[in-house]
Amino acid sequence: MKGVETDRLTLRKLTIEDAEFIYNLLNNPSWLQFIGDKNVQTLEDARDYIWNGPVAMYEQLGFGMYLVELKTEGTPIGICGLIKREWLKDADIGYAFLPDFWGKGYAYEAASAVMAYGKNGFGFKYILGITSMDNERSIRLLEKLGMKEEGTVQSPSDDEELKLYISEEE
Repeated sequence: MKGVETDRLTLRKLTIEDAEFIYNLLNNPSWLQFIGDKNVQTLEDARDYIWNGPVAMYEQLGFGMYLVELKTEGTPIGICGLIKREWLKDADIGYAFLPDFWGKGYAYEAASAVMAYGKNGFGFKYILGITSMDNERSIRLLEKLGMKEEGTVQSPSDDEELKLYISEEE
């Protein structure tokens, strides 16, 4: 992905220059509550997280998590993208935004663009969504994206039971 633009947002590949933003996002209480502690304690940890996560996935699969910025100001507000986990059959959509940018439609705008990119750019027939059982905001977003609940799945990393959603076939 060279970059995707929506009316208000630009989505682009993460680089190690985004380490300070990633450090702040991954240490936000909402990230820690709903996604989990990724042990990013320093800017060097944030650079390693970007390099070993999103950048490695771009190189291996051609997609990954993207930085979401406000188009006019260039302000980073979150991340959104596709992830291929070994324990899920299809790629799933992931997203996280700083709380100051919640409730403004940015997550829906970014996630809609990412889903279209996955289906049109990569030919994905289905895109999955997973979320904590109590993450009401994420559940509402997945449903607004037109995804249907498929049951639950266990995360092998921490044995958490997650709600599993699947996109409608086009």
